[in-house]
Amino acid sequence: MSEPPRAWQRMLSGRRLDLLDPAPGDIEIADIAHGLARVARWNGQTHGPHVFSVAQHSLLVEAVGRHLDAACTDPDGLELLLHDAPEYVVGDIISPLKAALGDAYRGIELRLLAAVRRRFGLNAPLPALARLVKQADRIAAHVEAVRLAGFARDEAERYFGPARALPEPVLVLAEPWPTAEAEARFLARFHALCPT
Repeated sequence: MSEPPRAWQRMLSGRRLDLLDPAPGDIEIADIAHGLARVARWNGQTHGPHVFSVAQHSLLVEAVGRHLDAACTDPDGLELLLHDAPEYVVGDIISPLKAALGDAYRGIELRLLAAVRRRFGLNAPLPALARLVKQADRIAAHVEAVRLAGFARDEAERYFGPARALPEPVLVLAEPWPTAEAEARFLARFHALCPT
C-alpha cells in the first residue's frame, strides 16, 4: 500500500510539520508568533510603513472579544488569539480564494487549528464561543478595512456588517507595528493567557 501524501514544512524551531496531518507536538508558539507577525493582512494593501500582520489582527480580535463579553475567561481569550493560527504556515488567503479552493483548503486549515488547540490544551469551542470568535473577527475586519485598507464605511458594512463602537485601548491595536514588535506582543499576550 502506498504512503499517504505528506506536505512537510520545516519550521525555524527545527520542527518538521506535516500540513496534511499535523502533530500537536510539532507545533511551537514561537513558530506561530514568528509566522503570524510576517503574514500581511489585506495582502499587504494597507496604509503606513509597516504591514498590518495576522499577529496584530489576532490581538485585535482577542481585545474585541473581551469587549463584547466581559465574562471572557483566559481559555476563551486564547481561543480568540489563536483563531487564525493556521495562517502561520498557510498564509492569509482571502475569502474569495478560500471559497474557490473549497473543502481541500478548509480541511487543511481545520486540521491545523485542531492540532494547535490540542497543543495548548484547548477544547473545540462551544457554540457560544465560536459565535463570539466569528463576531469579533468580523468587527476587527471592519475596523481594519476602514482604518487601514481604504474601504468606505458603507463598503465595509456590506462585507463585514455594521461598525461597533470600541474603546480607544482596543482601537489602538489597529495600527501597524514593526514585525519584531508584533511578534513580541503576540508572544507576551499568549504567555499572559497560557502561563504554563
